[in-house]
Amino acid sequence: MIELDVQNPYEYKSIPNNDELYTWVEAAIQSHSLSPTSDHNLSIVIRFVNIEEGKTLNQAYRYKKYATNVLSFPFEEPEFTTDIAELNEVLSKHLQQQHLGDIVLCENIVQKEAVEQNKTLKQHWAHLIVHGVLHLQGYDHLNDEDANLMESLEISILKSLGFGNPYT
Repeated sequence: MIELDVQNPYEYKSIPNNDELYTWVEAAIQSHSLSPTSDHNLSIVIRFVNIEEGKTLNQAYRYKKYATNVLSFPFEEPEFTTDIAELNEVLSKHLQQQHLGDIVLCENIVQKEAVEQNKTLKQHWAHLIVHGVLHLQGYDHLNDEDANLMESLEISILKSLGFGNPYT
């Protein structure tokens, strides 16, 4: 099972509904063999932010002084303790649920980009959710080889969801 914690503190009306988000997240995960099992749940936080919060996060974590469309924060395992009781508790929780991380999307930027790129808003949301989930699974685009791999995965996943190539 995939558990989504959808946060919309600014009460945006243009964001995807929970069913759409779940479908897009599941497609990005299912296609990369990190699928949940009956005794192992995956969780992701998806937060929709305004330009100010997006800029603050982008500056704090990427040292960029502007808001961007999507930020991904893969979960990092905490250091384990040598206390056996505490270790057993942490391991028990971890075996039941794996938090992949958080995805932050700036609603204002996504809206603007969809118009500029002549895409439907739904198509752009789907692309950015898939993009963010791939980042949570360790994919990146820091060099040409990694970028080509990630883009080909995005294109394939989006095609399976009925969307066109987001890069054309």
